Amino acid sequence: MSATGASAADKAATKSIILVHGGFVDGAGWQGVYDILKKKGYDVTIVQNPTTSLADDVAVTKRAIAAAPNKVILVGHSYGGAVISEAGTDPKVAGVVYIAAFAPDAGESVSSLIANPPPGAPVPPILPPVDGFLFLDRAKFAGAFAADVRPDLAAFMADAQVPWGVAALDGKVTAPAWKAKPSWYLIATEDKMIPPPAQHAMAARAKAVTVEATGSHAIYVSKPEAVAALIEKAAAGVPAN
Repeated sequence: MSATGASAADKAATKSIILVHGGFVDGAGWQGVYDILKKKGYDVTIVQNPTTSLADDVAVTKRAIAAAPNKVILVGHSYGGAVISEAGTDPKVAGVVYIAAFAPDAGESVSSLIANPPPGAPVPPILPPVDGFLFLDRAKFAGAFAADVRPDLAAFMADAQVPWGVAALDGKVTAPAWKAKPSWYLIATEDKMIPPPAQHAMAARAKAVTVEATGSHAIYVSKPEAVAALIEKAAAGVPAN
């Protein structure tokens, strides 16, 4: 390995990256981002949240933070943004990164943020709850969630949905990490789940370093290079200690 490569690897090794998935999916969708970051020398953990309640998901994420060997860059997609907003105040967290994600303020939940969509905004094809859990309409999953994902993979994601607890959507953030930690936000310009204007508003409120990338709500799957690039920018933007 060249001296330059060793230096870059050493620098990467001072930060741990923790990736938090959103609703209807599990952590497997992060594989492309994971592969890129691992090759750069980062310690990477993928949280497998049960998405049953915000409190449960925060507890699982905090265990991952506690186990990390270094200062943490905490990354959340979609509902995962609510999770990192609540868990990210942990002293080991150096920065939070939102990927087409909810960034609730104190007292807000995903439910409150989606309660009054602007006129003309796409309506996610969420089916009525069954036993307290939600699914997306399988036939409409690809168009709403993963329009730029390879069709066979989007079909698999639709059929492999994880039940999303209504209690998770209703969980209110108490002290959002973005008020206390440096934050970054990637806006997916073709998102049909969280309207891009809503993403812009949340990113601006958080005073996040903001970038845009062309992609669907599943941009973490379809454009892992863009997502990993922002995470690396965040890792470079905060001190190691």
